[in-house]
Amino acid sequence: MDPLWIIFAFGFGFTIKQLGLPPLVGFLMAGFALNLMGVQNSEVLAQIADFGVLLLLFTIGLKLNIKSLLKPEIWASSSIHLMLTTIFFGLILFILSLAGLSELVNLSLQTSFLIAFALSFSSTIFAVKILEETGSMKGTHGRIAIGILVIQDIFAVLFLTLSSGKTPSVWALGLLLLLFVPKLIKNRKFSYILNHTGHGELLILLGVLLPLTGASLFSLVGLKPDLGALVFGMLIAGHHRAEELAKTMMGFKDLFLVGFFLTIGLSGIPTETSLFIALLLALVMPLKIILLFYILTRLKLRARTSVLTSISLANYSEFGLIVGAAGVANGWISKEWLVIFAVSLSITMLIASPLNMRAQFIYARFQKFFLSFETTTRLPEDEPIVFSQEEVIVFGMGRTGAEVYRVMTEKYNKNALGIDINAEIIERKKAMGYNVIQGDVTDLNFWQRVNMSDNLPLIILATPSHAMHMIVIAQLKQIHCDIKVAALSRYDDEMKELNDAGVNVVFNLYEEAGFGFADHTYNKIYR
Repeated sequence: MDPLWIIFAFGFGFTIKQLGLPPLVGFLMAGFALNLMGVQNSEVLAQIADFGVLLLLFTIGLKLNIKSLLKPEIWASSSIHLMLTTIFFGLILFILSLAGLSELVNLSLQTSFLIAFALSFSSTIFAVKILEETGSMKGTHGRIAIGILVIQDIFAVLFLTLSSGKTPSVWALGLLLLLFVPKLIKNRKFSYILNHTGHGELLILLGVLLPLTGASLFSLVGLKPDLGALVFGMLIAGHHRAEELAKTMMGFKDLFLVGFFLTIGLSGIPTETSLFIALLLALVMPLKIILLFYILTRLKLRARTSVLTSISLANYSEFGLIVGAAGVANGWISKEWLVIFAVSLSITMLIASPLNMRAQFIYARFQKFFLSFETTTRLPEDEPIVFSQEEVIVFGMGRTGAEVYRVMTEKYNKNALGIDINAEIIERKKAMGYNVIQGDVTDLNFWQRVNMSDNLPLIILATPSHAMHMIVIAQLKQIHCDIKVAALSRYDDEMKELNDAGVNVVFNLYEEAGFGFADHTYNKIYR
């Protein structure tokens, strides 16, 4: 790999991060800068980018609940939005073809709809990165956004399969046997490898081997390799080590995805006309956001959930490039459209990055307007939450949060309430007798609808997301709630930020773990 790529990627990524934007914006800019310098795309960089996409889809599969895809707010919203966007954008392009621009001249109605279909997708890679940056991956709007993207990817795979003119091999029917894998891996005999890879390099190698195996298997039977990586992740999502595997592969996934963002910038130099068309496509992006927002609210989602979901999908997709490439290969559209797709994708990503970082503020600023679109009924997970007489409220019921809850209730006899955004965690804890509810603490409406008692409870922030902790603190300040807060932290700079924000108790997870271990050992050995 050319060191120049790494230097530019780091330099631009670091600079952009200092401005409070996600580094991926810098990676895009680095690609364009290298392009202007005459640097060409290469097979090595393309392979790095492709492997990054495989790892991304695999890790998404590890966190995906198949049942969630069957919910109307996911499959219906994705399908309706894709269909309406294709029709609406297709008609716009066909009308603009009368303007005489070179790339638009003689566009047939069918070709216009094909281009619009490519533009109807949103970027899975971008959305996942943004949701991870904001700590919203497991939130209601994060789960819905990922579900919509998966449905979109399925549509894209079906199109690519049909447009290739090749039918999948009859052996593809054998993939139906994979449906038995989720049940088999719950049996220790059939999940021996997963259970005995340890926590080091073998687990990492397994995280590389599984998506590659899935991609190769699907490719052999004439299906898209990317789909294989996603499916293999979904197959083992129910295993108790799936979350650990996803966390282990996160750093590797992010590293390889740098190559993907560089390849977008290196995809070609636009002409004045193609740049104008790309800017025009970027300008109509708000119509795509508005349409999705309206569809989601019609499906009984709250205004906030609909706004945040729509904004997280406010871009064009890398799948648009792939669909466009298929159109070029079949002679349906000119190759100039690939550059237009790449530039419009890059522009929308550059705009969507700061937009997503300010999404909470945008909703709070125009809350009354957005609320006017809500329906009178709610989905169960979107119902308002009311506190009773809790003395301690623990946000985040993972391993650390669950232990905090246990100590507060069993050792200190406190009336505690656990809150988590993950419905599966809530179900497990309820079965164990915990007093828990599902809720998104980054939601301003959550705090506005809380009925606090005279004796304000202690709030303990025990999630792994520092970004989420800072959002909660900001929400508390916004509703002028004088309440005691304790928060977990992993790094010194995060501790300083929490202290500066007025948190009463900041607990360094790593340092205090060492203290607790030493204290526990002393009591066991010397007492």
